[in-house]
Amino acid sequence: MSKAILILFFILSNLDAFPQTWESIKKDSQYLYGEGWGASVAEADKQALENLISKIKVHVTSESNTSNHLSNHNGTIDETSQFSQSVNTYAQATLINTEMAIVKNEPDAHVVRWIKKAEISKIFELRKQKINDFVESAICAEEKGKADDALRNYYWALMLLQSLQTPSEVVYTDAVGRKHVMARWIIDQMNDVFSELKTVVKKKNGDDVELITTYKGKPVNSLDYTFFDGRSWSNIISAKDGRGVLELASGFIGSQIQLKYEYEYLGESRIDKEVESVLNMVKGIPMAASYVNVAIDDKPIDVVKQSFSSTASAVLASPKQVVQGNKEYMAIIEKIVKAIGQKDYLSVKNLFDNTGWDMFAKLIQYGRAKVLDSSGIRFYEDNGNVMERGLHMSFSFANGVRKSFVEDVVFLFDRNKKICNIAFGLGDTAEDDILNKGVWSESARIAIMTFLENYKTAYALKRMDYIESVFDDDAVIITATVANKASQTINNENRSKISSVGNKIIKYNRQTKAQYLKNLARCFARNEFVNIRFSNNDVMKLGKGGELYAIQISQDYYSSSYGDKGYLFLMVDINNPQKPLIKVRTWQSEKDPNFGLYGPGHF
Repeated sequence: MSKAILILFFILSNLDAFPQTWESIKKDSQYLYGEGWGASVAEADKQALENLISKIKVHVTSESNTSNHLSNHNGTIDETSQFSQSVNTYAQATLINTEMAIVKNEPDAHVVRWIKKAEISKIFELRKQKINDFVESAICAEEKGKADDALRNYYWALMLLQSLQTPSEVVYTDAVGRKHVMARWIIDQMNDVFSELKTVVKKKNGDDVELITTYKGKPVNSLDYTFFDGRSWSNIISAKDGRGVLELASGFIGSQIQLKYEYEYLGESRIDKEVESVLNMVKGIPMAASYVNVAIDDKPIDVVKQSFSSTASAVLASPKQVVQGNKEYMAIIEKIVKAIGQKDYLSVKNLFDNTGWDMFAKLIQYGRAKVLDSSGIRFYEDNGNVMERGLHMSFSFANGVRKSFVEDVVFLFDRNKKICNIAFGLGDTAEDDILNKGVWSESARIAIMTFLENYKTAYALKRMDYIESVFDDDAVIITATVANKASQTINNENRSKISSVGNKIIKYNRQTKAQYLKNLARCFARNEFVNIRFSNNDVMKLGKGGELYAIQISQDYYSSSYGDKGYLFLMVDINNPQKPLIKVRTWQSEKDPNFGLYGPGHF
C-alpha cells in the first residue's frame, strides 16, 4: 500500500472517530456530560459548562450528607446546607479534568463537555490544599504582626471550606499535634486576632482624627479598617506601623466612633478567581468581634508607652546622627509642614532643587496630603547629604476601594541644604530585614534600603524617568499569571475540535525594558493612585559582581482600580549607590508548584 493511500485511510478512519466516542460517552454511566448550542463556539461552550455543572451539583449533592455545612450566627457555627449552591463556584476557572469537543462548528455551534465521575473528587482535594495554604499564610502573617494578611487569609480559607462536600470533617493539626475542626478553629483564631487589636485616638484636630492601633501590645505592622460616620461606612483605610487616620463627617456629634476591622477583602478577591467566585456565591460569615467602638476626645491621649520609632532610627542613630546644624534642617521641615497645612506650597519652592520640587509637587497631588506627626523627626548623614526621617503623613483619595494610606515621608538634603529627593519609608518590618544584616557594611545596608524606598515611591508618584533610569537596558523582566492550562486542539477536517483542560498552570511572560515601561505608563494613566508596600524581605549578597544583591520581597500592590499581593524578586547592582541598576525583575502572584519563588539560582 502506498504512502498516499495510507494517509487517506488514516484521515477517513478519523472522520467518524469523535462522533462514536461522544455517543459512547452519553451512554456510559462513568461520565457526566453537558451540551450547549449557540451562534458561536464560546456561547455554546458556556452553556455546555453550565449544563455540566448543574449535573455535577445533582450528582455530588445526592451522594453527600448535605446537613454537614456551615453557617454562622453570632460567631458560632451551626450546620446547614450551602453546598448545593456553592457547587456553582467550580466554574470554568477552577473546574479541572473536563474535556470539551465541538460537535458542530459555527455559526450553529454544538459543544459538549464531560468529566469522569471518579475525577470529581480531585476538584475538592485541590480546594482543600488551597485552604491549607491560606491557613499557613495566615499563621505566618500573625507572627509578623500583619493583622490584615492574617484576617484575610483566615477568612478566605473559611469561605472556601463552605464549598467542600463535608466541611465539618476537615481537621487542622496544630504545632503540638492537637486536632481541631478547622472551621471552628479558624473562627477562634480570627477572634483571637480581633481581641489583640487595640485602637485609641491619639489626637483630634477638627474633623481629622489620628488613631494608634496595637497588636499584642506592639504597633500593628499593617491593618485595614472602615468606620461609620453616622450616615454610611467609609472605604477601606490602611494603617501602617500602628498609625491610622479617619475623617469625620462635617458636624459629627458623638463621643465615640464605630470601627470595623476589615477581614473580607471582597475588592481584592479578583486576583483569585476561585476565591472571588466563592465570596460572590456563598453567604458570608459575619464576625461580631470585628466591630469596636473608639472613644473620641479633643484632648491628646498618651495611648502607648512603647516607642514608635522605627528600626531605621535605631540602627542609623549611632555615629551617623547629625548633631551640628540640626536646628537649621528642622526649621526647613517645619516650614514645609506649615505650607502643607495651609496649602501654600509655592511659599517653600525655594527650599528644593529642581528634582526635589518636581517630586514635592507630585507628592502633594498624591491624594489629599496631611501631616499627622512630626514629633519623631531625626536627621542622619548619608554620603555627605542629610536624610530626614520620622515625618508621618496621610494621603486620601476620592476613588477606589481604599480611601487613605499612612506613609513615613523621607526628605533628602543635598550639600547646599536643598531638598533633592523625597521617598516613602519602607515600614518597620522591611527595615528590620535589611538593617539588621550585621554582616554587611552599614553603607551597603543603607544603600539597599534607600534603593527600595526610592523604587516604591517612584511607582506611587508615577516617576517614569526614575523607573527608566534604574532598569538596566538588558534587564530580564518576567511577570507571572495564573491561568487554565492551554487547550490542545485536534482538528478533523474542521468537523470537530477536541480540547483537554487540565490543572491551572502559571504562565510566565518575559518583557523587554521598552515593553515593560510602555505597559507601566498605561497603568499609571488609568489609575488615580498606585501604592506599594513591602514586607518579609530576604536579601542576599551574591558572590560575584561586587555589590550585587538579590532581594526576594512580599509586595502589596494597590491602585484605584485593582489590588493584589505577590512576590517580587530583584537583582540589583549597587556598586554605585547613587545609580543602582536592576538586572533582573520578576513578579509572581503565588509560588510556582515546581520551583517556588524566583531567586538568584535561576539567572
